[in-house]
Amino acid sequence: MRKKWSFSQVHVSHGPNCWSLLTATAREQSTNSGSQSHGRQAFRKFLPLFDHVLVERCAAETVTKGGIMLPGKSQGKVLQATVVAVGWGSKGRGGEIQPVSVQVEDKVLPEYGGTKVVLEDKDYFLFRDGDILGKFID
Repeated sequence: MRKKWSFSQVHVSHGPNCWSLLTATAREQSTNSGSQSHGRQAFRKFLPLFDHVLVERCAAETVTKGGIMLPGKSQGKVLQATVVAVGWGSKGRGGEIQPVSVQVEDKVLPEYGGTKVVLEDKDYFLFRDGDILGKFID
C-alpha cells in the first residue's frame, strides 16, 4: 500500500520507488513554473526536509587581486556558499508552517560545520535554516 503526502506542491509517494517519484514530480514542477524562485525543487534526487538547507561552498580564490597565484596551503577556508535546495519549513507553535528564510541561488554565510552530503561526486553541506548566519545582497 502506498501513501501520498503533499507538501508545498511536492508530492512524495512512500514505497520502493520513492526517490524516483519525488524527482519526477519536482522536475515536472520546475518545468511548469519556469523558475526556481520558490526553491522547493528536489536537487538531483535529494530534497531537504523541514527547515534544512542544502548549500554548495564556493571555490577558494587561487589568484589574488594583484594577480599572484596562491598555492593550495595558502588558500583560506571558504565561508560563502550558494543555496542549492531548501526544505518547506518548520512547524510553529500554533501549527502553522514557517517557511525557510533563504531561496535557491541565494549567496549565504553558513555557520561552521554542517553535514557533508556527496551527490554525484560533488560535496554539498546540509544546514538548518537557523544555522545560516546571513545572506549576501548583490
